[in-house]
Amino acid sequence: MTSDSLAPALPRPALLATPGYLRLWFAGGVGNAMRWLELLVAGVFTYDLTHSTFLVALVTVARSLPMLLTGALAGVIGEALNRKRILIAQFLVMAATSALLCALALLGAIQVWHIIVAGAVNGLVWASELAVRRRMIGEVVAPDRVTAAIAFDSMTNSIARVLGPLAGGVVFQVLGLAGAYFVAVLLYLAAMIAVIGLDFRQEKRRLYLRRIAADIAEGAIVARRNPAILAVVVVSIIMNVFAFSYSALIAPLGLGRFGVSPILVGALAGAEPLGAIASGIALSAGWLRLNGRRALLRGSFLFLAGLVAMALSPWYGLAFMLLVIGGLGTAAFATMQTSLVLTEAPPAATSRVMGIVTMCIGTGPLGVLAVGLLADQIGPAPAILVMAGIGIAGLSWTWLRLGRSPV
Repeated sequence: MTSDSLAPALPRPALLATPGYLRLWFAGGVGNAMRWLELLVAGVFTYDLTHSTFLVALVTVARSLPMLLTGALAGVIGEALNRKRILIAQFLVMAATSALLCALALLGAIQVWHIIVAGAVNGLVWASELAVRRRMIGEVVAPDRVTAAIAFDSMTNSIARVLGPLAGGVVFQVLGLAGAYFVAVLLYLAAMIAVIGLDFRQEKRRLYLRRIAADIAEGAIVARRNPAILAVVVVSIIMNVFAFSYSALIAPLGLGRFGVSPILVGALAGAEPLGAIASGIALSAGWLRLNGRRALLRGSFLFLAGLVAMALSPWYGLAFMLLVIGGLGTAAFATMQTSLVLTEAPPAATSRVMGIVTMCIGTGPLGVLAVGLLADQIGPAPAILVMAGIGIAGLSWTWLRLGRSPV
């Protein structure tokens, strides 16, 4: 993954000294941590109650499916309406749904379908993450700092993926379901307050309902005609369908196959992002440089290879380490997934292209459903192995078609 860089990474102090970036970075870190905390808690609760891997997968699908259905629309809206206000509303809605689940849990009335509906609502507002908050990052930092800013933000999201599930396991075990959702309410509100204080300006553009379909089509044309962005689109689908779907089976894998506690289930969920943190530090500090779409592909290959090895592991400790190793590649994937769009797409269409990428991320529920159905038939580990093998085949085809140019 080392070669000529897109732009030298900026040291962390210089990035965090930018007030706008600091607020967006904090809000994104908190939002991502709470997203993973809630997914872990919902998965453990659902599996304890039903012992169905399919229902655990369905809980994850409810949170992710709206990205596929509304991602492109979120891109159009994020380009036309005030992005700061959209982000504030996003955190307010997520705080409200978590508060409702907390109240239901305290009353002893919470059911799996409550979690599914709340997850769908949160997923609907989260669909604007790339087109709104990530787009705003590209606007509050200088153009030559975009790659470094995204690398540090991606590393922070990886930290959130470690702390979120781990905190979810601890809080669930100590305070129960209601306690976990109460923590989420407090932190969502903290993120919202941070965004309220953001000094942000954007060029106004009117939203015409009759042009929404045409606006989405224009974004798709930009993505199709630019090889680097097209690589982002294809690899994003492969990774979200065949690679990241493994996360839906973390609870069944940890509780069923390895027989560990909820805390260790949370630790296993954080193994892959732990590896991404290590790579993210190197990227943010400028020790590791990326060469566009090749970095995107190489990072994806590394993660899928680690996933295959993990699926074959008979021991918890070895599985944990293999996911950490695979996670070294996800930092490159996550960084280039966003920075390639921010640097390659024309400014007038950036949010719309981000919306297209959001739709690609939203294909993840298809993989989650598939891996959940497979797991019910052949077990969690074999299901992960099958999905990862298909993903490697898809990446190989993409490398032959789009990976030869260094750009």
